[in-house]
Amino acid sequence: MSRHPHSPRKDGIDPVTRARARRRALQAVYAWQMSGGEVGQVIAQFAHEQAHEIADLEYFEDLVRGVVRHRASLDEALLPFLDRTVEEVDPIERAVLRIAAYELIHRVDVPYRVVLNEAIETAKRFGSEHGHTYINGVLDHAAVEWRPAEAQARR
Repeated sequence: MSRHPHSPRKDGIDPVTRARARRRALQAVYAWQMSGGEVGQVIAQFAHEQAHEIADLEYFEDLVRGVVRHRASLDEALLPFLDRTVEEVDPIERAVLRIAAYELIHRVDVPYRVVLNEAIETAKRFGSEHGHTYINGVLDHAAVEWRPAEAQARR
């Protein structure tokens, strides 16, 4: 018997609410990048909407706070895989890359394929027309370096 696509997995994680949390985190990180505002205010602004969407609020907060807290090291880690500076990357794609980099480096409990797929889907939904292909290329190379055992097992 197969699992219903909207039911939690055995580990209690619901992929649908996680995906919603990532989408909302993208919007919050984008807003933070543009305003430079205090992260608590940005989270509060989006958490209210998040609660009505039945999303993983805890994961949303972890992503946003994690990106803000580790921005400098995430940007430094991404730089070798970019063809320009981090600040020159489109703001939506920059937010997607920062969130995915945070997940790949700091949330090793999330399979790298999930991180890549979610980043690509989010970029397709919110980014520029071909932004998702750029995201895919950057993260595919980064994953090989940041999660070599996991990436090697999948190739």
